[in-house]
Amino acid sequence: MKGVVLAGGLGSRLYPLTFATNKHLLPIYDKPMVFYPIETLVRAGISEVMVVTGGPHAGDFIRVLKNGKELGLKHLEYAFQEHEGGIADALSLCEDFVDSDSLAVILGDNTTDADIHDAVQSFEEGAMVFLRKVPDPERFGVPVFDLHDSRRIVAIEEKPAQPKSQYAVTGLYLYDRHVFKHIKQLEPSARGELEITDVNNAYIETGLLRWTELNGFWSDAGTFESLFRTSAYWAQKVTGTACEDFASYIQEARQGTNSP
Repeated sequence: MKGVVLAGGLGSRLYPLTFATNKHLLPIYDKPMVFYPIETLVRAGISEVMVVTGGPHAGDFIRVLKNGKELGLKHLEYAFQEHEGGIADALSLCEDFVDSDSLAVILGDNTTDADIHDAVQSFEEGAMVFLRKVPDPERFGVPVFDLHDSRRIVAIEEKPAQPKSQYAVTGLYLYDRHVFKHIKQLEPSARGELEITDVNNAYIETGLLRWTELNGFWSDAGTFESLFRTSAYWAQKVTGTACEDFASYIQEARQGTNSP
């Protein structure tokens, strides 16, 4: 199995930070953000990876990742997405790289300490999505489960106003080589992009989509709040020291300001 890290986009939700570099190269505690998804793939036994990027800072990846050897990769390639055409459009650029293999896809702003090794090693055909219970599923693609068989997903709805479950589809997917055939049959969404949710629904229609729950920490880091939260988690995990109670710190600082 080969790996794909999707690290394109302009990162406009993180302006002005992303005026300086690509969002996926911003720091998460002591590493660039993109190191984390690559390490997830390496832990799963994947040593050949393609990074898809775009925008004005695409060249920065070469200086940071180099040839991937320092991260445990045997082979690292890059692809450039010329326009923001969506996740599925970015994935389509990897067809020649993947060739006849299956692939693990992870979004470049997703960090997790979950172990997906067994899922990767046992994968044979179709598609697998990794789900996680979240308090705000309306921000994500949300699975709709069969009322008579909770192991079966009958549809995935993209950012629904009224989610039919508390699960989010995380930015981590396993696909067989037929994923590129499904992408070629997609029509752009209302926002003019090729949606990965439509790819997953195509696998649902063929009866070849499975799911598993992602255990451990998982978060994207595409907003200031999630970037801060993710950095705090990894700082605590790496150092073994609880992160500072910022709410108490702010309260004490305010009291100090008001003291005579």
